[in-house]
Amino acid sequence: MSAIAAYLFAAVVVVAVAFQLALAAGAPVGHLTMGGRFEGTLPTALRVGAVVQAAVLGALAVVTLARAEVVDVSWADRTGVMMWVVVGVSAISFALNVGTPSHAERAVWAPVTGLMLATSLIVALS
Repeated sequence: MSAIAAYLFAAVVVVAVAFQLALAAGAPVGHLTMGGRFEGTLPTALRVGAVVQAAVLGALAVVTLARAEVVDVSWADRTGVMMWVVVGVSAISFALNVGTPSHAERAVWAPVTGLMLATSLIVALS
């Protein structure tokens, strides 16, 4: 069960990373992030932030896959605490996306981040 949850988490992260990289590249989907404050393309600083967010999401996926023993990493013995960081980040992300004033952002990202929270919790508790 843990491996399935980890694969699902990673698959959802791939979608989120693709979105972040699209934002960074200038895709006109700013209304789907940052509370919907930016129609169209994000300002340059936020586009750089999208690249950072993509990297963080990738790291969360690697930790989750390592914790579920899907990938072998040299630091696998330290994934217990790291996995709870993944759960915490996922919980914060879910809360922010549920509470966003942007209906479009909430409709797209609340289910995605909710799935990330659920699957990361399954892996953490396994």
